Amino acid sequence: MAKHLDLEEQEQLDQIKHFWAQYGNAITWALIAVLGSFAAWNGWNYWQTNQAIKAAALYDEVQSAAQAADVDRIKRALGDMQAGYAKTSYAGQSALLAARALHTAGQKDAAREALEWTVNNGTDPGYQAVARLRLASLALDAGDFDAAMGWVNTSLPPAFEPLAADRRGDVLKAQGKVEEATAQYRAAWQSMPDTTEYRRLIEVKLASLGVDVLTQSTGVTR
Repeated sequence: MAKHLDLEEQEQLDQIKHFWAQYGNAITWALIAVLGSFAAWNGWNYWQTNQAIKAAALYDEVQSAAQAADVDRIKRALGDMQAGYAKTSYAGQSALLAARALHTAGQKDAAREALEWTVNNGTDPGYQAVARLRLASLALDAGDFDAAMGWVNTSLPPAFEPLAADRRGDVLKAQGKVEEATAQYRAAWQSMPDTTEYRRLIEVKLASLGVDVLTQSTGVTR
């Protein structure tokens, strides 16, 4: 009986050896690929988390420098963010924050460069849209109407289109193109929810052009 079992075990062992000889190499490489992918995924997650932590700390530095109105410190911190963490969302946030602080400090060229960096290198469409709107405002303030219009005559996320229409209206009004400006303001006003406070500002802009949007556009009075 023991001899019979030994023969069965030997036969099974031979089958295993034969199977491994035929498929063992493929199985080994498959396991290496799976384990390698798992290790790479864990490594990528760790790298991403580590990058986010460092970028968050640098964003705090930009914010602190902006609050202190320390121009040199703002530029240095923003430069470090752009150089090391350009692909994080903090980079776009930092550039927008720095641009505002730099503009307030009279550093208009530096503010424009920070916004342009966001448009060209940012990874968040929302931050890029905000940068475009602010660049349009800077160009309008400088009297460069073509540049101002260029920044908002592009595809933006749907949520920002009413603001883009409002900005186009500002440019057209500054050029004396009253009818075209009115059309843009109307489009912006109609696209915004009734509860949006910004809508009231557009009503004022339309009123300055002689348009009572509440009665002429909707037939509703308050």
